[in-house]
Amino acid sequence: MTLCPRSAMVLAAGLGSRMRPLTDTTAKPLLRLGGRALLDHALDHLVDAGVESVAVNAHWQADAVAAHLLQRPAPPSTVLLREEHLLETGGGVRAARAVLGGEPFFVVNGDAFWLNGPISALLRLAAMFDDTVDAVLLVHRTSHVHADVGRGDFALDKWGIPRRRGEREVVPYIYAGVQLIHPRLLHGMPDGAFSMNRAWDIALEAGRLRAVVHDGIWFHLSTPADLAEAEQILEARVTGDAMWPWH
Repeated sequence: MTLCPRSAMVLAAGLGSRMRPLTDTTAKPLLRLGGRALLDHALDHLVDAGVESVAVNAHWQADAVAAHLLQRPAPPSTVLLREEHLLETGGGVRAARAVLGGEPFFVVNGDAFWLNGPISALLRLAAMFDDTVDAVLLVHRTSHVHADVGRGDFALDKWGIPRRRGEREVVPYIYAGVQLIHPRLLHGMPDGAFSMNRAWDIALEAGRLRAVVHDGIWFHLSTPADLAEAEQILEARVTGDAMWPWH
């Protein structure tokens, strides 16, 4: 039976430093793409996947994030978690565990933007999840990204088991900012700030990490140029001005 997560977290506390000057006065997840805030796109995907409640952390421009959530009608219901000090990706999720509950839940980066393929990416993560894993990551082909993503993050075998890139290696997949995790992934992690990579590495060592390759469109949104190009691509898809290789 496929897992049906009902809770999620959106990570919206980052400073978005590389997106300046757009983020000088705006939280990165509130930047707009395709006429909507990136945060709304993430919440829309979660609702479509059956999620009912979402924790959203915030630090930079937290008041603006709070106001945005208040004006958005449910579903999902949202809880804002203000971070006085940045907790990074892992620490932010661990701090929300009382809100998220004891069942598996989605974690979405607040600046993640994707269009689904034939099946929802979130549902594909859920279909991969079982008692033998602690987390399933969504990854995307680096060759399909129109941005500098370095040498990639992971290689995968035919069963979806990832491994980290070697020191001088180029690997074909980049983490796409979306994952489904069990709370046990964070057991033993410290209080305070830490990267989710720390928990992933423990799961990797134990053979309890999996990955799903995204089969739709995904945008790497790090700089103002990335955002502008994504807007142009979306507009081209709507108007039919060009054919893009990620169809």
